[in-house]
Amino acid sequence: MATAAATPAPGRSGWTGGRIAAVTAGSLIALISLALAVGGAVLALAFAFARDDDGWFTSPTEHLQTPTAALTAERLQIGDLTGDPDGWVGVLDARVRVTAELADSSPVFVGIAREADLDAYLAGVAHDEVEDAAHDELDRTPGSAAAADPRRQDFWVARATGAGEQTAEWEIGEGEWAVAVMRADGTPGVAADVSVGAKADWLLWVALGLLGAGLLGLGGGSALIWGGIHAAERDGVPAPPAPPAPGGGPESAAGAGVPAHAAAVSGAAAQEAHAQPYPVDLQARLDTPLSPWLWLVKWFLAIPHYVVLAFLWAAFAVLWVVALVAIVATGRYPRAIFDFNVGVLRWTWRVGWYATSAIATDRYPPFTLAPAGYPVEIDIPYPERLSRGKALVKWWLLALPHYAILGALAGGWSWWWFETAAPSVLVVLVLVAGVVLLFTGRYPRDVFRLVVGINRWALRVVAYAALMRDEYPPFRLEDPEPDAAPAG
Repeated sequence: MATAAATPAPGRSGWTGGRIAAVTAGSLIALISLALAVGGAVLALAFAFARDDDGWFTSPTEHLQTPTAALTAERLQIGDLTGDPDGWVGVLDARVRVTAELADSSPVFVGIAREADLDAYLAGVAHDEVEDAAHDELDRTPGSAAAADPRRQDFWVARATGAGEQTAEWEIGEGEWAVAVMRADGTPGVAADVSVGAKADWLLWVALGLLGAGLLGLGGGSALIWGGIHAAERDGVPAPPAPPAPGGGPESAAGAGVPAHAAAVSGAAAQEAHAQPYPVDLQARLDTPLSPWLWLVKWFLAIPHYVVLAFLWAAFAVLWVVALVAIVATGRYPRAIFDFNVGVLRWTWRVGWYATSAIATDRYPPFTLAPAGYPVEIDIPYPERLSRGKALVKWWLLALPHYAILGALAGGWSWWWFETAAPSVLVVLVLVAGVVLLFTGRYPRDVFRLVVGINRWALRVVAYAALMRDEYPPFRLEDPEPDAAPAG
């Protein structure tokens, strides 16, 4: 005889609007601050180890050659192009240098000039512009005129000429600039080894400033996150776990609560792991009647939700890292973080159910993390203990087979053979449902079942990758006893 597990008593959520805002703001501050700190650290390390003995950052030497009269690098834009050559860029005290040597050791000319001046000088002269020095990508400008002697031109802001290695050094200024490497007499045929260097002593202060600001921001963001989580833990009353079912029912076998309506299984089915209901429950209901045309604009109506969810998912990502550390250290998922992340999943799936992943309701999604009697809800029982080892690998390695399958089933677009973009199965199903709804006013029953199944599968994998359960997600669309049936 089947035995149903007891339903946990609902707990009071400690996640008020102010605490959600605090955790979300703290997460955004922490993410931005982390980027600043990493950037500052990388810049500081580069300043310490990537410069030469004279303090220059120098690129690798590249061998470039052209049968034309010049090799050029153009469209080098510096500053805001206000026309003031002594604007804000001038106070930066930064310098660049271009070093070149001809392969045949004949005299070389290296010059830096405003792009307009160089273009006028090379008008009608064949030359190659360097697009990608590392891959010898050159853009040929044709011409038949001979180049005038570059040494006799007065528009260069920096120049160097002579036999052997020559270096043109220039203090940067605002404007659009260009570099030319030529034979000293301007004749065609240039084969040169070229490198570029830059020097700015103030970069160290920028690096230290970024690092300091990042660390301060991380501290402030962490304080906001901790304050919101601590308050939610303090005021939230977690639902107690369901007691074991008499005789070792599915509750005691799984070691974690499952929804009561999905817990009753036969004794024979309980012996087969693949027949056990998975402890992540997507409850879905098809609302009827549905507007035949509203689905065409639901994505637009849901924009306010997308804005809020962008911030909530930033917080989700930060709290996922906190949860990962906590699980590895203690074997437990912090309860307040678990409730918050489940709430973000709940909110996300409501919006998807309304606007994109099902269009199966016309009821506008509520702005809340808590259950709200919406046509689609999520139930993820809280795990009392989690594997520390699995937490390190299940979100990337163990879930890879599911990612591959769901990329075709539920991804926005899937890349098939021959690099052809194709819509996912879910996208096609939702479009089919929308077209049928538009012309008949009814949502196809079989399409609904498939849409629910794909959403259920995807949700289980997301919960698994988010470290919320240790049980491996099944490769199936339905539960042994389906929990969703379309109404109407």
